[in-house]
Amino acid sequence: MQKKLNVAVLGSTGYVGLELIKLLSKHPNVKINFLGSEHPKQSLSKINSKFYKINLKSNQTFDPSKSDFVFLALPHGVSQFYVKKFFDKIKIIDLSADFRLDKLSTYKKSYESKHICSNLLKKFVYGLPEINKNLIKKSNNISVPGCYPTSILLPLIPLLKKQLIKNQNIIIDSKSGYSGAGKKFDLKNIRTNNDYNFYNYNTNSHRHISEIKQELIKCCSKKISFSFNPHIMPNFRGMMSTIYCDLNYNIDFETISKNLKQFSTKNYFIHFFDKNQRADFFSVQNNNKCIIKIFKHANDRKIIIVSLIDNLIKGAAGQAVQCFNLRNNFLEKLSLDS
Repeated sequence: MQKKLNVAVLGSTGYVGLELIKLLSKHPNVKINFLGSEHPKQSLSKINSKFYKINLKSNQTFDPSKSDFVFLALPHGVSQFYVKKFFDKIKIIDLSADFRLDKLSTYKKSYESKHICSNLLKKFVYGLPEINKNLIKKSNNISVPGCYPTSILLPLIPLLKKQLIKNQNIIIDSKSGYSGAGKKFDLKNIRTNNDYNFYNYNTNSHRHISEIKQELIKCCSKKISFSFNPHIMPNFRGMMSTIYCDLNYNIDFETISKNLKQFSTKNYFIHFFDKNQRADFFSVQNNNKCIIKIFKHANDRKIIIVSLIDNLIKGAAGQAVQCFNLRNNFLEKLSLDS
């Protein structure tokens, strides 16, 4: 029987932290031995009744020598303080934005804040398993992608790598459940006694644009041009990105379909849906899937791609556990099968 790894979770009572605990607590090769929280010394079951079986209490003093891995489910600007203290003392899987970007100038521009250990930016692997699997397997420091980038990069990178679509004039229209905005999100923005609201925000100025652009450029030698329009929906969880692309010369709908099917065959969590399968929020909620479906455009030189994930699972906690499994040569799907 394989020895269990001791795992710590900092930021354990946020939406993502709670999802992490849910996944890790059923992982056969994991022992959660520390929970860091803004609610010190409070039983987790008092915070969320789903965790009544977990008796471990959170504590503010963390000793990295007593754990094999630490998951940082912390806000951007906070994770970096812990990484500076713990780097090279423990294996780190960071779910914030602090180590997703390769350049300090890009981070400063996108997040309008300083970085206290920018020398470590390039020490982290971008944790998109379907694209960077081999790098993840060899890294002690993994930065988990954002939810919007995950839903966008997974269908686009395979097509751009093979030069099946043009790298200009890509239009991305994304919708997210409100959990993506975190626990401080004001529900009055989307709910009243009489109706539900729906709105776009930060069109072409969202912080994730720099992350999306950075990773797309890596797979395409030419300049990338896209527009990005994100929306908040009155759903708690789920994310859908609708992407409009121009096809390259001599490429047709069937070629795109064939290549995305092949991509799904090679990757356990990628599911390519045909025209008879309905792709919706219910299809991805509470699982680690990315569902991809394509549609013909009125113009046969264009294609419409729909990509769906659960923003809290494949867009955060599930992807982090997927990276953890790869790094430790476990089955990639361990604890992630719904």
